[in-house]
Amino acid sequence: MSHSLGVLVHTPAHARLGSVLTYQSECLLPSGTLVRVPLGTRETLGVVWDGQAMEASEAVDPAKVRSVAGALEGIAPLRATWQQLVTFAAHYYQRSVGEVALAALPPQLRDLSPAQMQRRLQRGTSKTARADTPAPSPVSDTPALSPEQAHVVAQIDSQNGPFLLFGATGSGKTEVYLHCVHTVLAQDPGAQAMVMVPEINLTPQLEARFKARFVPLYGEQAVVSLHSGMTNPQRLKSWLAAHSGAARIVLGTRMAVFASLPKLQLIVVDEEHDPSYKSGEGARYSARDLAVYRGRLEGAKVLLGSATPSLESWHQSRPAAEGGRYLRLHMPSRIGASTAAAGLPLVRRVDMNHQPRKAVFSLPLLDAIKERVARGEQCMVFLNRRGYAPVLHCTDCDWKSECPNCSAFRVFHKIDRTLRCHHCGFTERVPRACPACGNPDITPLGRGTEQLEEQLAQLLADVRRPHSISSEFPEGEPLRVARIDADSTRLKGALESQLAAVHAGDVDVLVGTQMIAKGHDFRRITLVAAVNPDGALFSSDFRAPERLFSLLMQAAGRAGRDASLGGNSEVWIQTFQPAHPLYAALKRHDYPAFAAQQLQEREQAGMPPFCAQALVRADARTQEAAQAFLNAARVGAHTDMSQWEGWSEVLAQVTLYPAVPMSIQRVANIERAQMLLESPSRAALQRFLHGWHSVLQATRTRPECKGLIRWAIDVDPLAI
Repeated sequence: MSHSLGVLVHTPAHARLGSVLTYQSECLLPSGTLVRVPLGTRETLGVVWDGQAMEASEAVDPAKVRSVAGALEGIAPLRATWQQLVTFAAHYYQRSVGEVALAALPPQLRDLSPAQMQRRLQRGTSKTARADTPAPSPVSDTPALSPEQAHVVAQIDSQNGPFLLFGATGSGKTEVYLHCVHTVLAQDPGAQAMVMVPEINLTPQLEARFKARFVPLYGEQAVVSLHSGMTNPQRLKSWLAAHSGAARIVLGTRMAVFASLPKLQLIVVDEEHDPSYKSGEGARYSARDLAVYRGRLEGAKVLLGSATPSLESWHQSRPAAEGGRYLRLHMPSRIGASTAAAGLPLVRRVDMNHQPRKAVFSLPLLDAIKERVARGEQCMVFLNRRGYAPVLHCTDCDWKSECPNCSAFRVFHKIDRTLRCHHCGFTERVPRACPACGNPDITPLGRGTEQLEEQLAQLLADVRRPHSISSEFPEGEPLRVARIDADSTRLKGALESQLAAVHAGDVDVLVGTQMIAKGHDFRRITLVAAVNPDGALFSSDFRAPERLFSLLMQAAGRAGRDASLGGNSEVWIQTFQPAHPLYAALKRHDYPAFAAQQLQEREQAGMPPFCAQALVRADARTQEAAQAFLNAARVGAHTDMSQWEGWSEVLAQVTLYPAVPMSIQRVANIERAQMLLESPSRAALQRFLHGWHSVLQATRTRPECKGLIRWAIDVDPLAI
């Protein structure tokens, strides 16, 4: 007897085909079963879904219904809560359910046939059986908690959450995470926990700490990672371990929020403010927000942690009487500090208006660096711009190193003498003379981390490392300046080796971008300097001050993390705006005051979190076509949708602004435009977006929209 099944497949959001298709199967497969099904001329991965699409199957000719090619046996069906999670994510972020669900599964699952999958599972089972798994140890080497940590852990144990852990950098938030995970796993022999970090480069050090704590207790298979830097076989292995329950702890980046964990009881989102948790392509989801939603679905506790919480989370953690939904937990003191202020670094603002013109480093900062190095301590110089200079410039004809494919400049990389576009990747050798007028004197404008590294090495050339006199260096070893950014860590293993050198004390001055500004536990760094961070103060993006304050606070958090050195640590801010309120709050380490001021401004302006926003982005061959599509869809919303019954109230709550070019309007010869939508009601905006899809789809066929390539909706955008 054959059974009709609804099978979820990967289809675009606007496809008329739909995501759940009808197939026949000789046996009735439970919802959530992974299957191989024919789709057109190919065979693809599908998931047996619930009965949503079965009503439509009655009108389908049974002779045209194709059969399921096979089920992936040995893999348990995906749970109903996982299906609810991807369904919610697809609906909220305006994508198809099939696209979200299939993208959340390991890529190798899509490539393996049922027979190949069975062999893969058998190999994995035999390896696990042969593995010398240690017997669980009854005692864990757990460090004692500080009074603040103990109070926070007690609150988490006794309350339901969600929780926002607002803890100073170096206050021991990671130890709280470890303790909470330990408690959850000890209470239930099958319990699982998920711990998320914003970036791949933070995963190895976190994995090392979790493995050191939990592998002696639960075995080698207990801790796995999930992130895009892993190979496809590695991701499949980790996913299968989590899905089967063999892995008790899953560490990962934003993609881990969709991992299948049958007994999930705790979700930790570290550095929850980080914009990396928001996907920038495909389903533009926020992993932090989905983690909170998943916790509610699974009945799991959710712990968000940060020294500089996002303003959305901070607003949600106001008192419950005022409408807050999170419980705010506070750890203001660094580990080993006698008071909250004692262990935090002193913030010094250097007024660059009083320094020599075009000076990169102020003289007081250079003296401070020399003093630190003489004591055997380390320094960190932070500039969030890689390369040697952002532009090459001709002083005679005003030529600049523009990218021919993008409305942006190519960055000068002196180390390999190239001009490289950081948007499309177009690279050329640096010309010997100006391509426009032949002037051989073309000069760099601005500065990047390569230039800082070079200038520091020159300015500190006469400084010697302490206690380094030898036969090879009779006057002492020269200072060691190292750079960590996306260019210097491109090769596999480069980041790990460079970080190891910093931890070992082989580096005296570390130069880098935001890669080194967050999450790393550098014990010997006592001075952090931010070079020219003023650009964000005058950005058109209303979130720019929040990002700058967060980045500077995180960078400052790298200084004085060792309690014995924390009292003498300093943060130097070189600025032309020393009286700016942002720097004043930073000097006091006063995030609550900064957040209150920013939230007040946003409430007055009607900005998030006091309204809901969405962006519609259009890519086209011409800027005119991109804007014409968006503006025509805007007109269609007012003319067509207003005629729909019951929609006048929804339209009255949604504001559609005219289309404008994006800040970088051309990338890889594709013109880009955007249109902002706002509403005081999130529910009204969601209902509008669902109804508007048909208008958008109809608009793209209009003559003035010829040349349109794609369009996408970004709900709760972080960059406008």
